[in-house]
Amino acid sequence: MKNFLLVFIGGGFGSGLRYLISKYLNSSLGNFPIGTFTVNIIGSLLIGLILGYAAKENSLSQNQVLLLATGFCGGFTTFSAFAHENFQLLKTGDIMQFSVYTIGSVVVGLIAVFIGIYIAKNL
Repeated sequence: MKNFLLVFIGGGFGSGLRYLISKYLNSSLGNFPIGTFTVNIIGSLLIGLILGYAAKENSLSQNQVLLLATGFCGGFTTFSAFAHENFQLLKTGDIMQFSVYTIGSVVVGLIAVFIGIYIAKNL
């Protein structure tokens, strides 16, 4: 039950912050879902930092990893919104934005995780 509560609390904070960022940014750049893109990249960097630090220092407890990585980062990032926004771009025939968003999200997200791990291990 304790693990569930840690994930629940972290996820609540992550989801709330994602909502605020996405609401603000998505309304400022037309059809491109910059808010979701931004939170997914930031979340990828954060999970790289958290898990990289946890692996390097072995100083984060399992509870802290559950709260921060599983909870916060899991709630902060969103695959379902990413998938829906891609569907909407395809539905409107905007193949260029669909391609940039899809490929950019995956590639930049992976790079962000690697950068986060690299930074955490080299600090």
